[in-house]
Amino acid sequence: MKHTNKKILGRGIKYLAFALPLTIIGPSVLFTAFNNQEHPYYIPVLIIGIIALIAAILLMFRGIMTIVKSIFD
Repeated sequence: MKHTNKKILGRGIKYLAFALPLTIIGPSVLFTAFNNQEHPYYIPVLIIGIIALIAAILLMFRGIMTIVKSIFD
C-alpha cells in the first residue's frame, strides 16, 4: 500500500495558500477598476485585476493537481 508523499503535498498546499489572497484581491481590484472607468489609471488597474484572477485560477489548478499527484502517485 502506497502512502502520501508529504513533500509534494506540502508544495500543493503552498500553491493553494498563494492562490487564496489572489482570489480576494483579483475581484476587488477588478470591481474598483469598473467603478472608476473615467480615471486615467483605469486600464492599468484593469490589467492588474485580470492578471490576479488568472494567476489565482492557475495556482489553484496547479495546487489541486499537485495534491492529487501526492496522494495517488
